[in-house]
This record gives sequence, structure tokens and C-alpha cells, in this order.
Amino acid sequence: MVMEPISVESAIEKAKKKGLRPGRVKGTHGVQFTKGRNNRLEVISWDEFRDALAKRRLQVYESSGWMKIMKRAR
Repeated sequence: MVMEPISVESAIEKAKKKGLRPGRVKGTHGVQFTKGRNNRLEVISWDEFRDALAKRRLQVYESSGWMKIMKRAR
């Protein structure tokens, strides 16, 4: 499976269509997509999500509709 980088705006649009929201792992700076039902995650705003990706040099990658957040390629 080849993961291709996608823009944050494209990732947000796809996440919304899947009923996903941005989340942060409580007590950490880790971010991920969530349906909001996991007690270990807190739902954050899309602006906070964008900021976290930029500050941590993260990128959203996609393959066959599956998205993953990883370190940005150099």
C-alpha cells in the first residue's frame, strides 16, 4: 500500500464525510481523527488540529480512502 500525502484541507473534507473529528490524545500532543467515542481522546477544533500538524511537522497521508498522520517527508 502506497501512502500519498494530501493537503490538510482535503483531509478535513474527507474526515467530515466519514463522520470523523480532530482529536488529541489526553495528556500528550498526539493528534488523530476520532469519532469522539474514545475516553483517551479529547475532541479539538479544526484550527487546533491544523496548528498541531504544522508545529509538529506532520502530514496527512492517504491510501485507498484510509488516512494516517505521520512525520512530513523532507
